[in-house]
Formats: sequence, C-alpha cells, structure tokens
Amino acid sequence: MTNLVVLIPIALFLGAVGLAAFLWSMKSGQYDDLDGAAWRVLDDGDDKPDAD
Repeated sequence: MTNLVVLIPIALFLGAVGLAAFLWSMKSGQYDDLDGAAWRVLDDGDDKPDAD
C-alpha cells in the first residue's frame, strides 16, 4: 500500500509532463505539414541540375 503512495504521484507527474510536451509540440507547429514529409521520402532528387 505504501508503494501506491509513491507510484501514483510519479505516474501523474509523468502524465502531466507528456501532456505538456504534446501541447508544446502542437503550439510550435510540429504537425502542420503532414503531407510534405510523405512526399519528401519519395523524392529522389533527380530533377535538380548537376553542379558541374
């Protein structure tokens, strides 16, 4: 029973840290361009001119 006295506040703290990190990432625009990353994976860069 004494373990729960320690583990429950730790779990609540870690949950709050995770929520704060998620809200920060939403506020800073981490999820704005979801399609751009998918297209960049498929782009092999052949359309760029050679730098001779």
